[in-house]
Amino acid sequence: MNAEFTILIVDDEKQNRTLLTELLQDSYNIVLAKNGTQALEKTQSRAPDLILLDVLMPEMDGHAVIRALKANDNTRHIPVIFISALNSAGDEELGLELGAVDYIAKPFHPPIVRVRIRNHLQAVHQRLLLEQLAMIDSLTEIPNRRRFAEVYEREWRRCMRNNTPLSLIVVDVDHFKLYNDTYGHAAGDLLLKRVAAAIQGSLKRPADFVARYGGEEFVVILPEIEAENGKQIAEKIRFEVEAQKIPFPDSAVAAWLTVSLGGATHTPVHAELDAALFVQADHCLYAAKHGGRNQVIWAT
Repeated sequence: MNAEFTILIVDDEKQNRTLLTELLQDSYNIVLAKNGTQALEKTQSRAPDLILLDVLMPEMDGHAVIRALKANDNTRHIPVIFISALNSAGDEELGLELGAVDYIAKPFHPPIVRVRIRNHLQAVHQRLLLEQLAMIDSLTEIPNRRRFAEVYEREWRRCMRNNTPLSLIVVDVDHFKLYNDTYGHAAGDLLLKRVAAAIQGSLKRPADFVARYGGEEFVVILPEIEAENGKQIAEKIRFEVEAQKIPFPDSAVAAWLTVSLGGATHTPVHAELDAALFVQADHCLYAAKHGGRNQVIWAT
């Protein structure tokens, strides 16, 4: 677990940076900053898992640094441990009130520092696990609707910055209620897992994303994909689900299970998410379902 974590050491004294690096480099990835400004720059380029922060530094002291970190949504979650020569009870109280998770007075005892860092990083590890679980659909083990909302907004803004298209596909299992009523909920759950796996297997690029939107509905995000290519991917998804030949003799569509898909493409021009893209894709899904199912309809 340790080698996965990055610690940012912020101290204006080279001797202190060297001492802490030698103490921790065998267990963690170490990044160094010699002043507050450099520390803030490094947290923006890649957020560390923990910051060891000196208080007494020229120009921008540790208190100013932690205030800046806590004022930024991208860095406020990073745990900060003050390591300072200021060792009065008042100094420690101020550091903790500013948001530090711990306060270590200099001169410090290396074994104590190691244990405290390990304990705080274990808490970070547990928090990350919980956050990941909160973003995963427990049944299909693919991302859930909450994670979709985050990725959708991120990719929307990225495509807006790059002036590139964003395609969206909404997938719905045909006659799922009938399948559930006929074969039972356990079979329905297994079916949703297989559909999720078929969709995921149809996506080849790292940026392509699928989530369970709710019930028997899935949503696919295709950044930097034009409408023609997006429709081809949707057709591939439809084919891969049908190719599994999951028996469904009661279906009015085919002898096996099928899906209907609606898609739309838009090149974002504003940073704020426009609901129209999802609405278009959803309308196309509605048209596909009412036009006979087991087909793709793409917004023109």
